[in-house]
Amino acid sequence: MTREPEAPLSGQSVAVVGAGVGGLSTACYLADDGADVTVYERNDRVGGVAGRIERDGFAFDTGPSWYLQPEVFERFFGHFGREPSDYYDLVELDPKYRVFWTDGDRATVPDDREAVRALFESYEDGAGEAFDAYLERARESYELGMERFVYTDRTRLRDMLDVDVLRSGRALPLLRTMDQHVERYVDHPKLRQLLEYTLVFLGGSPYNTPALYSMLSWADHGLGVRYPEGGMYSVVEGLRDLGSSLGVDYRTGTEVTGVTGRRGSFTLSLDGARDAGADLVVCDVPPAAADRDLLLPGDRVRDADGWESATYAPSAYLLYLGIEGDVDPLAHHSHVLPTDWDDHFEAIFEDSRWPDEPAYYVNAPSVTDDTVAPEGHNTVVVLVPVAPGLRDDAEARARFRDRILADLAEHAGVDLRDRIVVEEEACVSEFAARYARPEGTALGLAHTLRQTGPLRPSHRAGPDGFYLVGSDTTPGIGVPMCLISGEHTAEAVREDERRGRLRRLLAD
Repeated sequence: MTREPEAPLSGQSVAVVGAGVGGLSTACYLADDGADVTVYERNDRVGGVAGRIERDGFAFDTGPSWYLQPEVFERFFGHFGREPSDYYDLVELDPKYRVFWTDGDRATVPDDREAVRALFESYEDGAGEAFDAYLERARESYELGMERFVYTDRTRLRDMLDVDVLRSGRALPLLRTMDQHVERYVDHPKLRQLLEYTLVFLGGSPYNTPALYSMLSWADHGLGVRYPEGGMYSVVEGLRDLGSSLGVDYRTGTEVTGVTGRRGSFTLSLDGARDAGADLVVCDVPPAAADRDLLLPGDRVRDADGWESATYAPSAYLLYLGIEGDVDPLAHHSHVLPTDWDDHFEAIFEDSRWPDEPAYYVNAPSVTDDTVAPEGHNTVVVLVPVAPGLRDDAEARARFRDRILADLAEHAGVDLRDRIVVEEEACVSEFAARYARPEGTALGLAHTLRQTGPLRPSHRAGPDGFYLVGSDTTPGIGVPMCLISGEHTAEAVREDERRGRLRRLLAD
């Protein structure tokens, strides 16, 4: 009889600190490799920033709300012989989103490439053809970028000198900014906004984000926008349930306050009072917070100066609103944009102030899904990117809340102010306190030229046997990227274990 090969991590215990999407992903991979995996999460729900608020029949996704790059989810679940449909159902959105400009103009972006082409042409002669050219370049960038930069983990500068990477130079215009790239195709400022708005998912600006991320335009216009019924938290629940079926143990409401030791003998301090042991540790806490709160000085990922020079992605002012009545003309996804959005980016990246002319996003999932709000009501989330580290005291928040709701009434034509039956909010302080996000960033390290690819923190960091996962490491920000980050971290663990076994074998 042929003996079944031993799982590569059989006999190893792994503690995953933090149950964000990256931590949940890594836990699944490592458990599938035979490890005994325990996930520690200080909040009462798994998911981290991708959480859920449930109140009086309303359900709100607290963080991510766009389901993009469906093949990444299919690839993840496929690794375990599953499909996304085993855990949640998807709806293709049409229209994908609606844009309201503050000059009174509005545009509905349909799930039809020819219709989008016609929309571009209506703003600028020749822009339809330019859109086709831009999108073809974005498709090439997406396919090569995913293959050679995202699914392939390039964590060292020398990895960028790989022949495959050098061959990608034409398709991956790394040195130009996104705005410099887009202006080669269209002149009209509104069309440039339509091609650059996806940077909100990366927490960047068109003026500091590499043109590599034009690949997201293909994710939008080429692959389409979907919605998991029940909200994005349905995806989180799918990750949790998959992990449970693989043997992962989830311990919510359990805070890790310190990590000491080395490979094979880690000690985790829990709630400041009791300890747990593990052979390996995977950290889904932001690395700057891990250095500050978990690791001893000699074990830290970076010195203090390294974090002081970091550029963090924006935080966000969020309103979670349960609304009586309809919310027309909002679509499932809507954007309210000033015709000149430079002031908002300056407020985030240069001046650190509340924006005078805010550009913001409105999510109304109840337009598609009647399970997230009581009958006759709607669920609405308003997200305004703001500067990390911004002072967000109660008085400042109250002023900004009133301003945004008035702005929404004026420019989107929907007045919610007298129909709010449930209201919650979050801002810089909550991201810092609930999720240990440095400076209250909502997303992590921004994707600037100096913080892309191998210039982000490595998956191998800190003491031997300690690994990082999540939006601050490669490949970066966003739910799909954090799923892939979990795969990369698991592969690093697997590779190190193989090397260790080989060394022990040779020593014997």
